[in-house]
Amino acid sequence: MGQEDRRAFLAAAAGFPLLALRGEPSGQPHVPDPNVRGGPKAAKRLIRPAGLKPGDRVGLVNPATAAFDTISIDIAQDALRSLGLVPVLSEHYFDRRGYFAGTDEHRAADIMRFVLDPEIKGIWARGGWGSARVLPHLDYEAIAANPKVIVGYSDSTALLSGIHHRTGLVVFHGPFPKSVFTADHQRALLMEGAAPLLSNPTKIKSDETVQTEDRTRTLRGGKARGRLLGGNATVLTAIVGTPYLPDFDGAILFLEDVDEAVYRIDRMMTQLALSGVLSKLRGFIFGRCTDCPPGNGHGSLTLEEVLMDHVGPLGIPAFRGTMLGHIDDQFTVPIGAEIEMDADAATIRIMEPAVSWA
Repeated sequence: MGQEDRRAFLAAAAGFPLLALRGEPSGQPHVPDPNVRGGPKAAKRLIRPAGLKPGDRVGLVNPATAAFDTISIDIAQDALRSLGLVPVLSEHYFDRRGYFAGTDEHRAADIMRFVLDPEIKGIWARGGWGSARVLPHLDYEAIAANPKVIVGYSDSTALLSGIHHRTGLVVFHGPFPKSVFTADHQRALLMEGAAPLLSNPTKIKSDETVQTEDRTRTLRGGKARGRLLGGNATVLTAIVGTPYLPDFDGAILFLEDVDEAVYRIDRMMTQLALSGVLSKLRGFIFGRCTDCPPGNGHGSLTLEEVLMDHVGPLGIPAFRGTMLGHIDDQFTVPIGAEIEMDADAATIRIMEPAVSWA
């Protein structure tokens, strides 16, 4: 089926003919910092989706694992309502085919139905496993022609990376806004058009004398500027060598993961090195690897040693511990947008609003 036929079919099937967020003033010119590695790089036209407003209808899609717990879906919808948005479940959200939420074609059709629906202003994607399988079934020309806020993380890394690479659309790595922290950040980024400086909380527990949670560590100091790309390490490395992997030339890569042994993270970083991804980077950020212990025995490398083995020789700014990963409180960040990282301060500055108000 050709692209025109596919678009006609999808249209017919759909029934159509913050916390401390320091934003940059809109339109204020940025003065280059001579200490910052890199700078803006020519690329395909970047498409920014329209910002969301209270009362907007947003779609919930399930492009991966079947939904077995209905309470978690209720929580996701209530989380979106907390932002003043109106959630709409996709037609096949509760379908099941083995461990998937229905067939690959149906899961893709749910995404495209929301893309083509002018009443739907944004899309949140659920994780699990299976998003990569819908990539060949999406109509990227239609997605580029109908740019909308698309949010997800974890397995949605494949969906976000593929869509950004094939369309130039800025997409968003982030969860359903179930915590005040996450909701504040999403409201600022997606609904207020902020260009925030993201830095970890500096809370000290009442029974402690120093901060013990949400700490960061500089792997190599310095600043760098470039397009932000990345997501879940397992999922990202699984699409290396496919037509859906973004071009990392001059980019800043961020990674996160969950429930992975350190040797597996080493294997993923080796894949990124051997495929040429790491050598193209201007900067590197590692979020959280939740439940990622070293292997048994005294011979295991630590996660930090693995990261330094691969990133240290590159000579680029790098830090770890930012609020990205499988954690309750996490940043939402724009994939494809220009950012500036400061590895010494462990901050991410979004250089301009990631949504438009045209």
